[in-house]
Amino acid sequence: MEKRQPVVGLVLGAGSARGLAHIGVLQVLKEEEIDIDFIVGSSMGAMVGAIYASGADLYMLEKMLDCMNTNLMLDVQVPRFGFVAGKRIDSFITLLTKNKSFDQLDPPLIAVATDLISGERVIFEQGPVVEAVRASISIPGVFTPVRKDDMVLVDGAVIDRLPVEVARDRGADIIIAVDVTFGPDKKVTIKNTIDVIMTSLDIMQKYHFDLCGSQADILIQPAVGNFASRDFENAKEIINLGRTATLDKVQEIKQKISDFIA
Repeated sequence: MEKRQPVVGLVLGAGSARGLAHIGVLQVLKEEEIDIDFIVGSSMGAMVGAIYASGADLYMLEKMLDCMNTNLMLDVQVPRFGFVAGKRIDSFITLLTKNKSFDQLDPPLIAVATDLISGERVIFEQGPVVEAVRASISIPGVFTPVRKDDMVLVDGAVIDRLPVEVARDRGADIIIAVDVTFGPDKKVTIKNTIDVIMTSLDIMQKYHFDLCGSQADILIQPAVGNFASRDFENAKEIINLGRTATLDKVQEIKQKISDFIA
């Protein structure tokens, strides 16, 4: 039987500001020359994955986020379907993904969103990247949903915070999953409406995570439990925690790949 390289899928989970740790994960994987065949992202995981796959410099992105006021991206409105209209974040995503479509991404990306009408997972693999990412990050009650065809699309975390199953269905032999929500020493802080919404989503997804997290071949959990979903001002520290957690897993990942080939 002919030996072959394994298909490696990287799953980047939801987590709002904690999802900035994905940047550090990707930095280390690239530095260690661990090839990723495709990325599956939910919510912030979809956003970071899309920016990376569009060819962005991860180190420049880190510097930009470190000195950026992310509140400027939030066009707050009188709520009807969400507190944030989302036009500014659309422009931000368009800029960082270079207005690319899915067929221009390298590595390929699969983005996960949730359809409120059917209650089912929606998979994006073609069309404009900005539309898919905007849908995948649309926290219910915070961002105005994305309407597409007969669907009303919201955050992928509603139905699949860590879409390991999607990666397996797409042919991954080895799945590296990055969870930024349910790691050790997680602390819950409730100070505003967004905290209430985000914590509620976390609680609803815990059972699903326990099932799907164990199905990953490698599970990376950066120690970001002390950060709230809105702590974007701590970007540098969160990214570094992503790096640390990935460095701890590098040899395990390389061994898993080596064992597959042997």
